[in-house]
Amino acid sequence: MRDSKVGIDFNKVERARQAASAIADDVQAFVDCYTTVTVERTLCRFIGIDGVDESDVPLPNVVVNFLQKNDMLSDGALFYIANAMKATGKSPQQIAEELDKELIDLRSFPVLSPQEVADTLEPLIEEGMKRIEARRKKREQYLQTIGEGAKPYLYVIVATGNIYEDVVQAQAAARQGADIIAVIRTTGQSLLDYVPYGATTEGFGGTYATQENFRIMRKALDEVGEEVGRYIRLCNYCSGLCMPEIAIMGAFEGLDVMLNDALYGILFRDINMKRTLVDQYMSRTINGFAGVIINTGEDNYLTTADAVEQAHTVLASDFINEQFALRAKLPEEQMGLGHAFEMDPMLKNGFLYELAQAQMTREIFPKAPLKYMPPTKFMTGNIFRGHLQDALFNIIGIWTHQGLQLLGMPTEAIHTPFMSDRYLSIENARYIFNNMKDIGEEVSFKPDGIIQSRARLVLDKAINLLEEIQEEGLFTALSKGIFGDVKRPVDGGKGLDGVAQKGERYYNPIIGLMHKGKIAGKL
Repeated sequence: MRDSKVGIDFNKVERARQAASAIADDVQAFVDCYTTVTVERTLCRFIGIDGVDESDVPLPNVVVNFLQKNDMLSDGALFYIANAMKATGKSPQQIAEELDKELIDLRSFPVLSPQEVADTLEPLIEEGMKRIEARRKKREQYLQTIGEGAKPYLYVIVATGNIYEDVVQAQAAARQGADIIAVIRTTGQSLLDYVPYGATTEGFGGTYATQENFRIMRKALDEVGEEVGRYIRLCNYCSGLCMPEIAIMGAFEGLDVMLNDALYGILFRDINMKRTLVDQYMSRTINGFAGVIINTGEDNYLTTADAVEQAHTVLASDFINEQFALRAKLPEEQMGLGHAFEMDPMLKNGFLYELAQAQMTREIFPKAPLKYMPPTKFMTGNIFRGHLQDALFNIIGIWTHQGLQLLGMPTEAIHTPFMSDRYLSIENARYIFNNMKDIGEEVSFKPDGIIQSRARLVLDKAINLLEEIQEEGLFTALSKGIFGDVKRPVDGGKGLDGVAQKGERYYNPIIGLMHKGKIAGKL
């Protein structure tokens, strides 16, 4: 049994994992029986359908909208595309273009046997797998040749709304010392049931997540990475109504980190829970195969609920997110499970409570590159106090060996950060990370003191919560407001009409192939 600096009992940790596993198994039994419009659009993109029609409707949407309109979604897009390919000899892209112009009808072609469907699609599926594999190998080659920054990775954001301005700011941040650049997504994109196309120069609060924007930023970061002699990771968001679609775009274009939480869209964007839980499984399968680190969003719970009283909900959600990720065969080394430094700075001994929780989280998830989020809720616009709050956050980050340290900005609560603001934040973190590098190995905690008592309390409350959720099921628990004090009805929210039960003819071999890490050969 491992020793614990914060004095937690690892038998209790195992008990929490067992409850979370049972919760995930219950949900997975549902997920395995359903598909969604987003999953089917993802499969269209995987086999080469791309671009938009004359009205700027993405062609994957054209195909899947036709299936949905004609009650064909249960059979899945691949089945109908294979039928059309065999009958016409045309590519999926050509079929989508002709469907858009109403030159063909996907209902009109002879029905293939399951083996004929598989044989027809095999070359395309193999090509898609190889495309992702090539991107992953390119990342690995960079890491082997020019290397990367030390953990915690310095993680900063750009959010101009213009991808070309984002490039300028991202390259500047890399030169200042950043290891991960997150391109913040424009406000409201998570609620679009399609992915915009091409390079974009107008966004509010961020920049549209498009495949072309991914390509532009990846190229820019590779260039600056070669310049500074350090691989720079690119982060974006595969959350919302297009979760797996954006995951496949990121896999094709070489993203390294994706915001990909199982519950965030349900709680904070009011997306239907059935839709989200099916979509997260597909998206995490893709991210696992592509070598992408996922970031989960537990920190958001503490912006709507009290960070002291509700800390155990963050830990409980981490356990659940871990189990969902494992079922998608996403390795622990790619699970950027989330937590946050969000207690009121006026709280007596708040730093000790935060330290207890960060150390506890690190011990419970030892292989995970934990994503540690900076103070936001109690940032006031006082840049001097804010800079101090961020410094305390950075101290805990290095002390407890966090993986991804999203740097706070002194101007939080004032405006989107300037390059100078970002420089101050990176300078703050680099100073502390170097000056306190080995403090975690040098300092132990008082037995049964404030820190150990806090960690035990949070773990105990998380176990109780997980066992309560296990008893009533996650769907019911979410409807009661179990996380973040946010209640969501099982059949409410956005996107439920895009969920369909799989029929007997349904075909999607990609999940199984990705789980096996299989690239080529008979499907």
